[in-house]
Amino acid sequence: MDKSITYNGIRLHYTLAGAGQPLFLLHGWGCNAKTFKLIRGFLELHFLVVAVDFAGFGQSEEPREVWGVEEYTRSVEAIAQHEGITSPILIGHSFGGRVSIVYASRNKTHKIVLVDAAGVKPKRTFTYYRKVYTFKAMKHLARLLLGNERAEKWIESRRAKAGSSDYNNATPMMRAILSKCVNEDLCHLMPKISAPTLLFWGENDTATPLSDAKKMESLIPDAGLVTVAGAGHFSFLENPQLFERVLSSFFAKEMKK
Repeated sequence: MDKSITYNGIRLHYTLAGAGQPLFLLHGWGCNAKTFKLIRGFLELHFLVVAVDFAGFGQSEEPREVWGVEEYTRSVEAIAQHEGITSPILIGHSFGGRVSIVYASRNKTHKIVLVDAAGVKPKRTFTYYRKVYTFKAMKHLARLLLGNERAEKWIESRRAKAGSSDYNNATPMMRAILSKCVNEDLCHLMPKISAPTLLFWGENDTATPLSDAKKMESLIPDAGLVTVAGAGHFSFLENPQLFERVLSSFFAKEMKK
């Protein structure tokens, strides 16, 4: 069932399917609710599945101001309130993991599955900072030598070569939102999560490395880690059979009801 609410003046799209314990599916950056297509059928047999399109993705409208993880979390809280959902299960992949962490740190949550989740601020090397500040200096110099219009074209060409695909494929507003979200460190919230938490991770994930998962496991009071051999950042899609088996074990009590 397709549904929507208006939050902060924008339309948020989500779907409801199945029956039972409410379960939110929260996708990663640059994706939408369809990312979970392979596992939704299995989950809908046992749960009331709420598959959300985050603002700016899928069928949801783009924010009109620069959102951070806080605003995205509030949008999910608004959907939960609208549907009368309390103590949901959360399954969050990548950016959806960020939202899951914030949500669970301050709301009653039944269980959480963090899949290749973001939330640990990456350690920056000297080389990283050298590149960042060199680029800033070059932008300033380009504006002085080329003028604003020509300089902006040059800056965009440099960004296209050096930036991530998520950044390059985004609109200016979503670029600003991405820049804000990726720099948010959520480690201070993890000890506040009381719900049982499953960490499902690709051993070769380079976007959110396995070291992030181990840090989350150490900070979240009731957490366990499953590592997927040979998998990368989309471990649940690279080995859906394993993911389904692990979920069946983690949700054994809920699935018996």
